[in-house]
Amino acid sequence: MADDSKVSNVGGRYAQALFDLANDEKKLSAVEADLKALKKMSADSKDLRSLLASPAFSADDKGKALAALGAKAKLNPTTRKFLGLLAANGRASALPAVITAFEALAADARGAISAQVTTAVPLTPTQSKGVAAALRTALGKDPEIETRVDPALLGGIKVQVGSRLFDASLRSKLDSLKFALKRA
Repeated sequence: MADDSKVSNVGGRYAQALFDLANDEKKLSAVEADLKALKKMSADSKDLRSLLASPAFSADDKGKALAALGAKAKLNPTTRKFLGLLAANGRASALPAVITAFEALAADARGAISAQVTTAVPLTPTQSKGVAAALRTALGKDPEIETRVDPALLGGIKVQVGSRLFDASLRSKLDSLKFALKRA
């Protein structure tokens, strides 16, 4: 658990540095779009996740792979240089934490707040609008919602905003009931 907090702290520091650089170069939206694309690539590719996380690959190998990926995806030069720096410093495994922290910084700069919404089935447009309205009312800021589908929830919804988690999923209610029955 302590190791995760170190990675997120490293991710936060690197994200802040990238955010400041992109802001100074007036390329904030381009870098943010690049990071969102990288996030999607990572989610879609088990090989990329393995490359980033595995200590079996050297920092040089990770750097070459990220450089090739950046060139192929036509990422902004600022993003490509940053990926090279991340790999050269042996921090390629922190890329997911960097992306998450950067998204939060960018949303905060726009006066919005990032929220991750997980449901058992995809939300309809009407449901998405309802969730956005409820979050806007509860948080006082416009939410930028990222939706995920996790059939393991069985039903209901999980909403994470920063470190706060609202869990109204059927899975967590069943787990609570199971725990209560075991104690009885």
